[in-house]
Amino acid sequence: MLEEMGLTPIWRLREDSTVVEPPPAAADAATYHPPSTIHHPPQPATGDRRGEIMRLEWKGLKARVAGCTDCPLHANRNKAVFGVGDENADWLFVGEGPGADEDAQGEPFVGQAGKLLDSMLAAIKLKRGANVYIANVVKCRPPGNRNPESAEALACEPYLHRQIDLIRPKLIVALGKVAAANLLASDASVASMRGKVHDYRGTPLIVTYHPAYLLRTLQDKAKAWADLCFAVRTMEGLHGGEAAVAEKA
Repeated sequence: MLEEMGLTPIWRLREDSTVVEPPPAAADAATYHPPSTIHHPPQPATGDRRGEIMRLEWKGLKARVAGCTDCPLHANRNKAVFGVGDENADWLFVGEGPGADEDAQGEPFVGQAGKLLDSMLAAIKLKRGANVYIANVVKCRPPGNRNPESAEALACEPYLHRQIDLIRPKLIVALGKVAAANLLASDASVASMRGKVHDYRGTPLIVTYHPAYLLRTLQDKAKAWADLCFAVRTMEGLHGGEAAVAEKA
């Protein structure tokens, strides 16, 4: 009747524009799952997240770390441990991750290992905050003070890389195997990496033992002292090279 009266077709606005396909034949009905009508916003790709972090300045980077929920470690933290020290330091010391004291205070190396690190710095006429910056591979405490897992370290990697880019240290000292492995992408032992100048994206890097390890293995303190002396000589060589270039210019 409508066709004969010239009133077709009739266009009607749907209340829900979501297109739902009809279910398949009965043979496939057991495995059919109707499409959800909930629309989730697209999640940024890993590369996008890294790029965003690598564009942050200090204030934005600190805020991002403080509110980070990008890996499971955030669930049990008290405070994210960003790092501490001179943001234009020549010396950068990198450990593995916060312990209980660091998690409580929000600052790296404040427990017994931190006291030993301060003594190590004093022995080579350095001190925390004066031309020295201290950071960790991961910013949240791993449960039971275990080593960070590879996925956790990977999630935190852009934060550390951006810190290094902003500081532009002349020399990096990796404290322990976890720090050395993540900075150098190597699974070699600390013993095999000691006594050499490695390269981290154009910045010289030296490997020594973590202070927490030295508290358990007193006989290796002499080796750590030798590493610090080697680091001082390396830094002097870097400054000497700069002076020679300036004099030539």
